[in-house]
Amino acid sequence: MTETRTPNTLTPPSVPGPAGAAAADTLLRVDNLVKHFEIRGGLLGVSRVGAVKAVDGVSFSVRRGEALGLVGESGCGKTTLGKVILRLIPATSGRVELNGQVLFDIPARGEPHRRPVYAGKEVMKRVRQNMQVVFQDPYASLNPRMSVGELVGEGPLVHGMTDKKEREALVRDMLSRVGLNQSHIHRYPHEFSGGQRQRIGIARALALHPAFIVCDEPVSALDVSIQSQVLNLLNDLQAEMGLTYLFIAHNLAVVEHISDRVGVMYLGKLVEMANVDDIYANPRHPYTVALLSAVPEPDPHRRKKRIILKGDIPSPANPPSGCRFHTRCWLREQLGRPERCTTEEPVLRALGSGQESACHFAEEISPAAVASAVASSGPTVIPEP
Repeated sequence: MTETRTPNTLTPPSVPGPAGAAAADTLLRVDNLVKHFEIRGGLLGVSRVGAVKAVDGVSFSVRRGEALGLVGESGCGKTTLGKVILRLIPATSGRVELNGQVLFDIPARGEPHRRPVYAGKEVMKRVRQNMQVVFQDPYASLNPRMSVGELVGEGPLVHGMTDKKEREALVRDMLSRVGLNQSHIHRYPHEFSGGQRQRIGIARALALHPAFIVCDEPVSALDVSIQSQVLNLLNDLQAEMGLTYLFIAHNLAVVEHISDRVGVMYLGKLVEMANVDDIYANPRHPYTVALLSAVPEPDPHRRKKRIILKGDIPSPANPPSGCRFHTRCWLREQLGRPERCTTEEPVLRALGSGQESACHFAEEISPAAVASAVASSGPTVIPEP
């Protein structure tokens, strides 16, 4: 019997995309994605008593070479959305396409009930080569028992690069691209700072030459000075390698620096989507306005104009009816608490210039309305030192 050897070269997987110029420009398409975590109860904990609606009907697309920022408060479902897109956790329902390939139709490891199992695993393995992730915590995401060379070279090894010298050359090239010394290849994670560890994580994600990378708050655990270095690195790598990012963060200043478009999530829903310049200059959802008002001023002596949201974030296990933001919405208070906000769920609708908002009264947002909301909240003044 003739043995078929796996070639020792790594090339980005080629997956046939949809027809049409506009469709070919879209790398990732997410349609009505839902992820609910069941709440179990009863005597033996086997009865379903509810569900945490972490992601509840999210739809968007990402163009090739684009960086889409995804922002929102902690617990709004940003990280869960990224994990479901990557199939790190299963979706409840919905559809995700990467370069025209429907990801949820492909069986993967841990899903033996789907057929044909072996062929499906091989297809999913090739697809995974084209999508990678940079995790939030650079300390927990690296195996402390593996050297840098083993960490960065593990993916290429799994995908067929069995020649050790060739793999080492690839690892050294990746380390050089992320600004690390090639001599670091034999060191272990505990010998590096947080910023250096995150660079190792980025090199690991780049080693398979992916087209799409989910950056799950990659700078939130780093010092401010190191954050800017890593963000500049991600920008440079995107331009150099033609990467596409889904950049998840809660810091609006960080998202503004790296993103082409920005999506805002609240309680499992996408409430606004716009180009980065439009959303910062002219937000069209009251939640986005409140988030932007909380961005710190560079000058510590300037008066802080901030909209203070009232009440706590509702539970994702029992979200409010209608608009999920209506229990904390400053615009609804100004408009006399219209009943439509509590009875009709708003859809993400186009407002012109590529801007979309899931607010029934998005056209009512104006500088005067924002100023009135700031005045009713009471400005926060930082005293002189």
